[in-house]
Amino acid sequence: MPGTPDRVRTTHVGSLVRPPELIEFLHKIEDGQPYDKAAYEACLKQSIEKVVRQQAEAGIDIVSDGEFSKGRNWAFYVHDRLSGVTARPLTSEEAKDPLAAVGGGQDRVAFPEFYAEYDRISGLSKRLGSRFVVNGPLRYSDVQVKRDIANLKAAAAKAAVEGAFLPVVAPASALPNAKNEHYPDEKSLLLALADCLHQEYKTIVDAGLYVQIDDAFLPYMHERMVPPMTHMQYREWAQLRIDALNHALKGIPRERSRYHICWGSWNGPHAFDVPMKDIVDLMLQVNVGAYQFEAANPRHEHEWVVWRTVELATGKVLIPGVISHATNIVEHPELVAQRIVRLANVVGRENVMGGTDCGFAQSPFAQRVHPSIMWAKLRSLAEGAKLASDELWGRRSAA
Repeated sequence: MPGTPDRVRTTHVGSLVRPPELIEFLHKIEDGQPYDKAAYEACLKQSIEKVVRQQAEAGIDIVSDGEFSKGRNWAFYVHDRLSGVTARPLTSEEAKDPLAAVGGGQDRVAFPEFYAEYDRISGLSKRLGSRFVVNGPLRYSDVQVKRDIANLKAAAAKAAVEGAFLPVVAPASALPNAKNEHYPDEKSLLLALADCLHQEYKTIVDAGLYVQIDDAFLPYMHERMVPPMTHMQYREWAQLRIDALNHALKGIPRERSRYHICWGSWNGPHAFDVPMKDIVDLMLQVNVGAYQFEAANPRHEHEWVVWRTVELATGKVLIPGVISHATNIVEHPELVAQRIVRLANVVGRENVMGGTDCGFAQSPFAQRVHPSIMWAKLRSLAEGAKLASDELWGRRSAA
C-alpha cells in the first residue's frame, strides 16, 4: 500500500457498528430461526451502501463494508465457508488446556470478577464451553466472499472512494483452539487451512480490492500460554503460524495487502499483554505491504518508540491506531496529529497512514462505542491526519 506523496491517508480496521435492521436478521441467522433470505440480502446490500457512504463523508480514504456480512465474529465467520470443521463441548481435561479453551489467561486470573460480568454482557459465556474440531479435509467455498466483494465494490463506486478493503482472517486466528482429528500433524493442518484462506485472499485482490489479514490471536495467545509455557515455546507456536500465513499470501501483491494485529481487543485490563518489542519481528515477517497495530490505548501507546530501533523495509507502510475503539472519549484532532507526526518523523512521512486500534464492534451484536461516537472518532481521525499532513509537508508550523 504505497503512501500518497503529499498527505497522510486514513483507514480503519474494519468492523463497524451494525444497524438495528441488519442485527434483527443476524440474530435469527445466529439462532437458527427462519428468516426471509431475499429480504436479508437486500438489507445487507443497502446497509453496506450506507456505511460506505458514511465513511467517505467522515473523511476516510480506504473504506470497508463494516464487516456487515460476517456472522459470529471477525474470525469464526470463515467456518461457514469451510467444510471439515465442527464444534463440540470441551471435556473437563480440555477446559484446563490454554490451547483448547476459548477463555483463560493471566488477565482472567487477576480480574475474575470483571470477566464474570464481562462474559455475561458480551455473550462470550455462550462460547466458552466448546472447541473447534477438524474432522475432515478442509475445503473452501467462495460463494459468500464473492457476494461480499460485489456489495462492497458497488457501494465504493457510488461513494467514489479512493479504495476499499475486506478484512479476513489469518490461519492463527481462524482455528485457534482446534483439535486435529484428520491431518497427520499440526503443520499439515495449518498448511491445508492456509491453502483455503489463499483462495479467499486471492479472490479479493483479483477483484481490485485491498485484503486485510486480521490476526488478534497471534499476540493474544502469549498471555494465555506464558506461563506455564516459556516465551520460546510461544515463539515456536507463533512462527509455525506466521509461516502458514506467508504460505497463504503466496502470489498476493504486497501493495494490495495489509496485516492487522491486536492483543485481543475486548474492553478489559490487558495487564499481561506481550510487549510489542517481543513480537514486532514476527509481525514484520509477514509478506504484506502494510502493518496495522494498536497504538492509541493506554496499554500500548508508549510502544511507538520501538520503531526507533526497528528497521522498516523500503516500501512498507505502518498503520498505527491513532484513535481507540475501547473508549467513548473522542480523541482531539491535535492528539491524532501528534501521534501520526511522531511516528512519521521516525519512519518517514510517506510510510505512515492513520488508522484505528481495532474494530468498533466486537461481534455483530456487541458494539464497543455508541454509533454516533464512532462517527465522531472517524471524523477526528480524518481531521487529525490533515493536520499531520500540513505539518509534515510544511503547510503549518509544528504544534
